[in-house]
Amino acid sequence: MPESYRIVNYALRPAKAIERRMLCAAFERLYPFQSVKDYRYLGFGSIYFSDFQLMHRALGITDMVSIEKDVSAKPCLRFNRPFRCIRLKFATSSEILPTMRWSRRSIVWLDYDDKLNTEILGDIATVCLRAASGSVLVVTVNAHPDAEPPKDERDSYPEQTGQPFELGDYRLRLAKGLLGEKLPAGTTGADLRGQGVARVFRDVIHNVIEEQVSLRNIALPEGERVQYRQLFHFRYKDGAQMVTVGGIFHRASEEANFLACGFSALPFIRNGGDPCTIKAPCLTPKEIRHLNAQLPKKRPAFKLRVPGVPDTDVQHYAEVYRYFPTFSEVFFS
Repeated sequence: MPESYRIVNYALRPAKAIERRMLCAAFERLYPFQSVKDYRYLGFGSIYFSDFQLMHRALGITDMVSIEKDVSAKPCLRFNRPFRCIRLKFATSSEILPTMRWSRRSIVWLDYDDKLNTEILGDIATVCLRAASGSVLVVTVNAHPDAEPPKDERDSYPEQTGQPFELGDYRLRLAKGLLGEKLPAGTTGADLRGQGVARVFRDVIHNVIEEQVSLRNIALPEGERVQYRQLFHFRYKDGAQMVTVGGIFHRASEEANFLACGFSALPFIRNGGDPCTIKAPCLTPKEIRHLNAQLPKKRPAFKLRVPGVPDTDVQHYAEVYRYFPTFSEVFFS
């Protein structure tokens, strides 16, 4: 089976592009800790390197590391690397992250295609235990509910489990297989339908971060202890339902730096279980230009209008217009 980047063009997913720009807008505010261009950016570039291009162009970051698990694609990945300052490391994230030097402040975006699992939780733990104060960790995972399995698997289910097939029980067994003891106690199959998967995954990620930070702080004096402050909780769907959770680590003695960042001024910042849901409506270039000419609204009661466009799509666009991507097709004759 081909790698996911050969199935989905990551550069052309509108909700993902909006999320990427929102994250970049938040990263711009890290300057009270140090100049943002002097941060290290660590992520998964794939063949498109979309986030790397944005972080370099918008933030000026030149210390960039892309972890690539598809070792067989080395020539392709090297060819598509957009900037010389991007270093490619070929292995899995669980192999690479423990070998990195963590004395430098870093922006780490662990952007997975997979559902949350114990290996991903191990990567999260590695960053939590080692990241320098002022560093940011962002984690994205697939949170799409598991579909009903094929008929042959349903038919064999009673023999394998001793239980008649029931979709909720099937989903719960899969979740236990992925997360083991990290699955919150009391989780039921009913919790793993619709948006429930994203809620459970967010809670698991948050719990693991808090747990690892507590372990890290045991041996540290009070002024050197690290705090984690959640900044991001996105949900979006360009195909599969995805959830992104993340925040910043800082020493207790650097609380003033954190406050000076002013993250709360950004409308998409979330510090709890309620998400910022990104919806990218399908609009024509002319409809977008028409809406842009009316934005930002001169007063809250002002009603945006576009002929033939549903009010819900207009509202969704107004919420994200500053971060909405522009895709163009050029025709040559």
